[in-house]
Amino acid sequence: MPSILIAEDEQRIASFLEKGLGAAGFGVTTATDGPAALNAALTGFYDLLLLDLGLPALDGLDVLKRLRDQGSSMPVIILTARDSAADTVAGFEGGANDYVSKPFRFDELLARIRARLTDADSRTGPISVLLPALRHGDLELDLRTRRISVAGVAVDLSAREFALAEEFLRSPEQVLSREQLLSRVWGFDFDPGSNVVDVYVRYLRRKIGPERLATVRGMGYRLTTPPPLVT
Repeated sequence: MPSILIAEDEQRIASFLEKGLGAAGFGVTTATDGPAALNAALTGFYDLLLLDLGLPALDGLDVLKRLRDQGSSMPVIILTARDSAADTVAGFEGGANDYVSKPFRFDELLARIRARLTDADSRTGPISVLLPALRHGDLELDLRTRRISVAGVAVDLSAREFALAEEFLRSPEQVLSREQLLSRVWGFDFDPGSNVVDVYVRYLRRKIGPERLATVRGMGYRLTTPPPLVT
């Protein structure tokens, strides 16, 4: 039975979520402030975190940042009354997998939870245990420290850059469409006309080398091995 950690200080909402998720077959624990939520999340016992941003003692974005800094890849769905574009971007930049604004429909939230858990299951099976690092050519992505090295040189990545690099390294030499990358990395229904994927591909190219991410016109992007230098 999947276990969900709810970080929510509003008793009415926390109670509603506890009852609904319990009836849907999930194990549920609630933390009512930031430090308690962070400590519980770092135990590794929970499969997903529902995170309110307006937590007392430690803001939800700080909880998320510290969680990711500790190397946790647990799926996080932000659940908050803050619905500005800046808050949304900050949440995804901090490593959130999804974002749901209050008030919300429970059936929609439940569908998003199940989608994130399914996605997490596909990433944390035996392969992830046996392969703490992903490699392709001279690129190596350490899944524990969440850092990438290029020809042996360590490079720092933002949370979103790391998630994008992970997708490419899990599917080297395969073309990944913008739609696939939006779904897997951002986990949010962005405007189809958004250029967020192209923007972050440019960021990633600056850090790992532009020749490693090839544009396949009209289709998407592919991680490839750059040709050897001619001397």
